[in-house]
Amino acid sequence: MPFDSGFILIGVSVILVLSMFMFIVSRYRRCPSDRIMVIYGKVGTSKDGSAISARCIHGGAAFIWPVFQSYEYLDLTPMSISVDLRNALSRQNIRIDVPSSFTVGISTENGVMQNAAERLLGLKLVQIQELAKDIIFGQLRLVIATMDIEEINTDRDKFLEAVSGNVESELKKIGLRLINVNVTDITDESGYIVALGKEAAAKAINDAKKSVAEQDRDGSIGEANAKRDQRIQVAAADSEAIKGENESRAQVSQSNATLRELEAEALRRATAAEKIAQAKALQEAYAAEQEAEAARAAREKATLEADVLVQAEIQKRKLELEAEAQAEQTRRIAKGQADAIYLKMEAEARGMQELLTKQALGYGELVQAAGGDALNATRMMLADKMEQLMKVQVEAIKGIKIDKVTVWDSMGGNEGTPATANFLSGMLKSIPPMNEMFKMAGMELPEYLGKDNRQGDDIKDDGSVVSETKEEDLSKVEA
Repeated sequence: MPFDSGFILIGVSVILVLSMFMFIVSRYRRCPSDRIMVIYGKVGTSKDGSAISARCIHGGAAFIWPVFQSYEYLDLTPMSISVDLRNALSRQNIRIDVPSSFTVGISTENGVMQNAAERLLGLKLVQIQELAKDIIFGQLRLVIATMDIEEINTDRDKFLEAVSGNVESELKKIGLRLINVNVTDITDESGYIVALGKEAAAKAINDAKKSVAEQDRDGSIGEANAKRDQRIQVAAADSEAIKGENESRAQVSQSNATLRELEAEALRRATAAEKIAQAKALQEAYAAEQEAEAARAAREKATLEADVLVQAEIQKRKLELEAEAQAEQTRRIAKGQADAIYLKMEAEARGMQELLTKQALGYGELVQAAGGDALNATRMMLADKMEQLMKVQVEAIKGIKIDKVTVWDSMGGNEGTPATANFLSGMLKSIPPMNEMFKMAGMELPEYLGKDNRQGDDIKDDGSVVSETKEEDLSKVEA
């Protein structure tokens, strides 16, 4: 039970904290940059102890206390107001038309922003524009009434400065500020502004009329004197006129000569400057072309060098790859051949080993059959191969074709025998005798095959026998 009570208490505390946090978040308001947030209600007191009607915040945030406080926004979007002022009375009592446009907006200046909160909060945009328009109309008429038309028409900066100063000072009272003033045109019903441009002509006309009236008056007093004076004055005037014309012509001629001289000098300087400029332009163009050609030649040279180097590098790399491939192929072929030779020799060695093993086994059995006497076993092996040995001896001269040998026999043999017989006998004697072959093998020829009657024979190192006595001819037995 105590555990359950503690858990419930913690849960209630968490819920209260979360509720308080959500409440604070719900009442915390942020002010956008294009608006002014006006907090009204119980917002505090001023230094003199009086209650503050509202608190304005621009570009910040504040906590709004429920029940005691509330808030609204003032839009800072500029407003354009067209003011079509008609029949405004100037200081000269001339009515003029001054169509213009004013751009105003709610001010963010301290104090002025408080005025906007007190006088514009809750008003719609149209109502604010109408209020500002009334103020602008009144101040614009007031400024025009203090200025002459000449000042308004010729010194627009002074007029706009006066309008801006008066209008803005009045707009600040309701929390607005003047952003821009644009006067479209200034006209009047009487045409005075247009007549200002014709003032000089009107003054000349009035002077001429006055002169004519004075002449008419003098003519009524003494026409003759007037005519005389007129003739004198006319002659003098003609003289002066001719003199003036001549002087004028001379001055014109001199001025024309000076003008032509100046024009010629100016033309010469202009032509020279033009030629110099053209020469400099051509020189710069040639220099630029030369630099361009040098750059192009360098680029082409670099391109050719790059192409040659790249091709050489590619060819070099190609040859290296081909050499590596050929070396790899040769190595593989050599390795294959070496492996084949190794396998072949290994097979031959195994075959030779097997043959020698079988021969050794057979020889061992042969020795056992000979009663354990190895010499008798060897003799038995040689006796078994004797037929083949004799066959090899006979094969040595078997291929000689005697029918193709032409012999001129002069019967010069021993004891009157033919030389041909001696030739055949000598050829057969060149075959090693059977007895010698047996001796070379360490055996004795059986007596039924013949008996060696030689005494004191010497055997050379090569196995041949040198006899000092007459030996028995065994060639017949061998044959």
